[in-house]
Amino acid sequence: MPKRELSRFVRAASSKATKVAQNGSDAWTLASGLMFGSALVAGGVAFASDDKLNPASYPWDHTGAFDAFDAAAIRRGHQVYKNVCASCHSLDKIAFRNLIGVAYTEDEVKAMAAEVDVKDGPNDEGEYFERPGKPSDYMPSPYPNEENARFANGGAYPPDLSLMVKARPDGANYMFSLLTGYRDPPEGVVIREGLHYNPYFPGGAIAMARQLNDGQVEYDDGTPASTSQMAKDVTVFLNWAAEPEQDERKLMGLKFMFAFAAAAVITTFYKRFRWSTYKTQQMSFKNPLKNPLSTAAKGTPHH
Repeated sequence: MPKRELSRFVRAASSKATKVAQNGSDAWTLASGLMFGSALVAGGVAFASDDKLNPASYPWDHTGAFDAFDAAAIRRGHQVYKNVCASCHSLDKIAFRNLIGVAYTEDEVKAMAAEVDVKDGPNDEGEYFERPGKPSDYMPSPYPNEENARFANGGAYPPDLSLMVKARPDGANYMFSLLTGYRDPPEGVVIREGLHYNPYFPGGAIAMARQLNDGQVEYDDGTPASTSQMAKDVTVFLNWAAEPEQDERKLMGLKFMFAFAAAAVITTFYKRFRWSTYKTQQMSFKNPLKNPLSTAAKGTPHH
């Protein structure tokens, strides 16, 4: 990387980090700016390939063995998806009912589903019809088919986001870095018309423009909707969508480990109790043939 380009990006990262610190934004954006600058300083070590920047590693709250998803973050992330992402990206493996007890109440989910018109049928006359959505319905796709989606997006196909976090290496970190990583192209890099520069996307040119801006969504809980906050929340939501059973699986594993530990303790004490009589018993044997000469002498009569 040329020294002029390197210096430019380091200054940009430092300027962004200083601005974030002065504005009192959360540490996620600060870490993003600092990591971007340090990765560039590292040069070839920071790049997995010549056309992609490795994402930073962020402290997610749900990745530990004893950690669970943040329900408030999932709700906020769903708001971001609904108001920003759903206009282009589908989430066809998640039904409305999956949100019950996770981020919304049953009544809220019923009201949310009823806002969507779902094509159903055929009826008794063999015709299809539209009806209000139900909690058992899956979230609707913004386009009827792939061809229509490509036509509406200049040939680019917005992928389904149901498993996107699992489909990308270092999925959550990559998703957050991608959403917050839009920058001006460096000197000497030409981006074709209709594409946008993002160093975290393979090749650096992505068809999706920057989608998140400060204050774009009004959260129900009053959380300030900064760019980094929205990116973090929608990443948590998509991580949950990729594996909504994660918390139950972890809880099941903890129950199994507890039961296994209890069984091991009980088995150990039972074994010690059952074999204690044998281990503490002393047994001795007298061998009459141990000294055959003395035995013979004792058995021989004297005259």
